[in-house]
Amino acid sequence: MTESFRRSGEYPQGQQQHSQSSYPGTPEAGGAFPPPPAYDPPQPVNAAPGSAMWPAPTPEGSPAPPAPPARRRRVRGPLGLLAAVAIAAAAVGGGTAYAFQELTGKESTSASAGTSVVPTSQKGTVSGVAEAVSPAIVEINATSNAGSSTGSGVVITSDGEIVTNNHVVSGASAVKVRTSDGKTYTAEVLGTDAKKDLALIKLKNASGLKTASLGDSDNVKVGDEVVAIGSPEGLTGTVTSGIVSALDRDVTVSTDEEQQQQGGGSDDRWPFEFGGQQFNGDTGSSKTTYKAIQTDASLNPGNSGGALIDMNGNIIGINSAMYSASSDSGSGSSSAGSVGLGFAIPVNTVKADLDSLRSGGTSGS
Repeated sequence: MTESFRRSGEYPQGQQQHSQSSYPGTPEAGGAFPPPPAYDPPQPVNAAPGSAMWPAPTPEGSPAPPAPPARRRRVRGPLGLLAAVAIAAAAVGGGTAYAFQELTGKESTSASAGTSVVPTSQKGTVSGVAEAVSPAIVEINATSNAGSSTGSGVVITSDGEIVTNNHVVSGASAVKVRTSDGKTYTAEVLGTDAKKDLALIKLKNASGLKTASLGDSDNVKVGDEVVAIGSPEGLTGTVTSGIVSALDRDVTVSTDEEQQQQGGGSDDRWPFEFGGQQFNGDTGSSKTTYKAIQTDASLNPGNSGGALIDMNGNIIGINSAMYSASSDSGSGSSSAGSVGLGFAIPVNTVKADLDSLRSGGTSGS
């Protein structure tokens, strides 16, 4: 076996000696040695399957190849998702409320007005409001030394907290409540506020009750359509409708417990003053005035403490007083009834008073 050697300088300039296996075209392999390239050959890259195409290290002394242009990275993971959601929300804008309505069957209203509880298919109808809200309206029967009276109330918690008028339960020794499904409960008075003619009672052993949605009376406008639900003359769940006739009417009621009991009585009438005149009896010397919503929705004895409702099904007031044309005639006529002049305590007044009522309220002093 022989080996072939070249003396120093026999290799072309710039080439290094390689074994026979390195270049098949070398003289040792029987071919002509290729001439040197006129430019630097491209750098080898790692092109293994599944790997990134990264250049091999640059030989020492050679200029570094130019960096590839920066590529925009796609944000992935939670940050990318949040960015996508933000962009989508900005693009959709006002369509969000419509999408909510289509998915849930409920109309979204302004935050201050509350969310509609009336199904979209019945939006703007008295029947839709009545169906949605009636289960949260109850009949209240209070017994006191002066007799018994009937009023209404609005359920605000599923375990039986109910808002009503102070004059409905004032001085009561026993309170019974009948819900829209005919069940009867015993109730206790948690707190009263005679100056606002409000009271909070609580059913015993109640759970899972339908609750009312308390709206925003600051959004109410004259001319708005409204629905009233209560138990006039003991007719549970009676529904009437009308409009808001005026706002901020000064209504004066008695804060004297005995006076209210005398006014309540068996005919379920409650004394109040409006426009310098007294209605339904004498309010006495101890009295207070509050701002009320005026409505032409029919209110009759027994509606007191019931709900005044907007067309989205939100409670905007607690019905508290109504004018009867024959109430002061002294004729004893049985024609006494609503003449389209009723008043309700704004629901924002109710909401502001709830904590006080829950802690026992005031006695009207």
